[in-house]
Amino acid sequence: MKPAHLKGEVRQDKVTKEWVIFAPGRGLRPHDFKNISIPKPERPSYVHTCPFCSGNESRLEAILFESASFENGGWQTRVVPNLYPALTNEGNGTRKMDGIYLSMDGFGSHEVVIDSPLHNESIASMDAVHVRSLIDTYHARYNVHHQDQRNQLILIFRNSGPRAGASMEHPHSQIVSAGFIPRWIRWRNFEAQRYFDELGRCVYCDILAYEGECGKRVIFENGSFLSFIPYAAEVPFEVWILPKRHHPSFGQITDAEKTDLAAALHFVMRRLAEKLNDPDYNYIIYSSSRYGNAPQLHWYLRVRPRLVTRAGFEIGSGMRINPSLPELDAAFLTDRG
Repeated sequence: MKPAHLKGEVRQDKVTKEWVIFAPGRGLRPHDFKNISIPKPERPSYVHTCPFCSGNESRLEAILFESASFENGGWQTRVVPNLYPALTNEGNGTRKMDGIYLSMDGFGSHEVVIDSPLHNESIASMDAVHVRSLIDTYHARYNVHHQDQRNQLILIFRNSGPRAGASMEHPHSQIVSAGFIPRWIRWRNFEAQRYFDELGRCVYCDILAYEGECGKRVIFENGSFLSFIPYAAEVPFEVWILPKRHHPSFGQITDAEKTDLAAALHFVMRRLAEKLNDPDYNYIIYSSSRYGNAPQLHWYLRVRPRLVTRAGFEIGSGMRINPSLPELDAAFLTDRG
């Protein structure tokens, strides 16, 4: 008989109602994930061919925003147009028929946030002041895009490493706005609305309260945020950073919350780097930009390390198989086990 912690289990995601298969008996224990992460070679702090490195401004199309560094009088973060944008500000979101099919202009915007002047910087290696500056930059640009009523979606995300889809080494994030809301996001919002209609409560607030009380999946907590591995995590070491104050929009974050978010993000990324050999990852800020003070929606930041690859069953069924239990992952990251 297999030990209890190696028995398979199927758990339901509280937000989406989707099921996730947990198969720890497949052989990977939490510390094994460090061994499958490819060690990253040492990188220089400056590369003369990199357009994002300080001193190579002639390679940039434009600088849309810049935050100052208090240490050397230079810059700390920058925002520039993406040279290969997924969406542009030409046209609008008007739908049109193409025979029996529906289409519209590729309206929106696509920006790159240069996280640091240094080519070899990372969230984990930054200090707290620098991470706070990055959060400030996200917030400033979010609000710029929010002012354009045509933007229905504003997505802030970071791809780190080739397995996460990063095409450039220099540390950077991206901001994409669009004139429509994807069906996947509408579906999540619909499930949150259904939960609220049934129980009169925000599903994210309920998760926040339960995870804080339970504690066994918690990674980090401060005055404004709880960081934890969700009960039905789709991938090993997935982490949610959930604000304690209920609000649907990242645009309404306060100065105190920015400082606490920077501390939470810095801690989580540093632990992932230290314990998992600095894995490739994506993180995304999910925010509802056009819902006012919707009582059913709650913005948050989601981190997804790229440690496993979807295979045939997952692609064919739409389900996820996670070979690691959230409780064991949390214990490993926090040295509790």
